[in-house]
Amino acid sequence: MAVTTSLWQFALVVGVLTLTPGLDTALILRTAALGRRRSAWGVVLGIQTGTLMWGALTSLGVTALLTASHIAYEVLRWAGAAYLVWMGVRMLAGTFRGRTADGEPDGHPLASGADAMVRGFRQGLTTNLLNPKVGVFYVAVLPQFIPAQTNHLAMGVLLASVHVALGLVWSAALVAFARGLRGWLRTGRARRLLDRVAGTVIAAFGIRLALGD
Repeated sequence: MAVTTSLWQFALVVGVLTLTPGLDTALILRTAALGRRRSAWGVVLGIQTGTLMWGALTSLGVTALLTASHIAYEVLRWAGAAYLVWMGVRMLAGTFRGRTADGEPDGHPLASGADAMVRGFRQGLTTNLLNPKVGVFYVAVLPQFIPAQTNHLAMGVLLASVHVALGLVWSAALVAFARGLRGWLRTGRARRLLDRVAGTVIAAFGIRLALGD
């Protein structure tokens, strides 16, 4: 298989995956809709950094442990489920205290700046790396697109970079769409509603992960 052919075929596969609504979409939309552009891009960069790391680890054979070791998979699965449920419950609880999940009073968006981007980055990266299904996907799919004559690490990172590029383009569209909702989200009631919806969705992802679905 030629390298260019491999890249295009992989792009088609991960392109469909990128456009499928999921946890990443919920996190990005929620953060951007609250008017936190830097935080939203921090989440995006964290998620894509995690994707790149999964690609590199898969190329090195490290993530094969997830499929070879039941214990390793279960530890990561339960850690990821606990983190997502905690995040979702935190969002829900905050709405009943008149505060957002980030500890800010309703109607006062989180201040922009490096701290906001770092918090978003940490949230996106942690969410991605604690999702064993991402690792299993890469273990099952990535090797099929690595030509035998190529350097596995370099090719794996290149393929993951294609995934990252598509993710960045789609994320930019999500952020732009969500920012259009800022006018409606000026009221505390609307912000609470958004956090209740996002919190429920994220907690549900955590429960689903814990149940192994």
